[in-house]
Amino acid sequence: MGYSRVQFRRYFCAMPTVRTQAAINRAGSKLGGFSLVEVLVVVMVILIIAAIAIPNLIHGKMRANEAAAVASVKTIHTAETLYFNTYPDVGYSPSLANLGSHGSTCEKPTSTSACIIMDESLTNGLKNGYVFDIIGDGNKPTAGYTINASPESAVSGRCSVSSTETGEVHFFIPGAGTSSAGRLSSGGGSSGGCEL
Repeated sequence: MGYSRVQFRRYFCAMPTVRTQAAINRAGSKLGGFSLVEVLVVVMVILIIAAIAIPNLIHGKMRANEAAAVASVKTIHTAETLYFNTYPDVGYSPSLANLGSHGSTCEKPTSTSACIIMDESLTNGLKNGYVFDIIGDGNKPTAGYTINASPESAVSGRCSVSSTETGEVHFFIPGAGTSSAGRLSSGGGSSGGCEL
């Protein structure tokens, strides 16, 4: 099935002609680009979308940091339980560094370099925008501890997380009351204004 020369000519004549640079120059500024109003409308639409999206992104990052802090607190609790069973004469570790390698090669773990947590950022006390701290009960051997995870800044997270040797995780907003209002057991849920 072939096309005749006349059919090709009709087809190409029906196509819109492409403007050449000379035709655009002759038309003047009418076809030269966007008007100021069009540019302002586009910029305004972009700013509206950004005003909606940026706070959602920040809150999403904060929730992710808070969830990571809860996971890290649970990791520390598990490591403390292993440490307590491995070194009963010491009890619970009074230091995060003791739960990690503490600069050793981990060939022969000791009570000051137990090599249970291999995440160096966690054993250094700063991970995902949260500052972690262990407070022992002061006894020898240590029979109890409290782990606190606090946001490093206002954009890291809203909620602080704490736990004890019992394994219960507590949430609270710093300066907004006690941690008992934001108690959450290992089953999950949300309370006290902290969405986890």
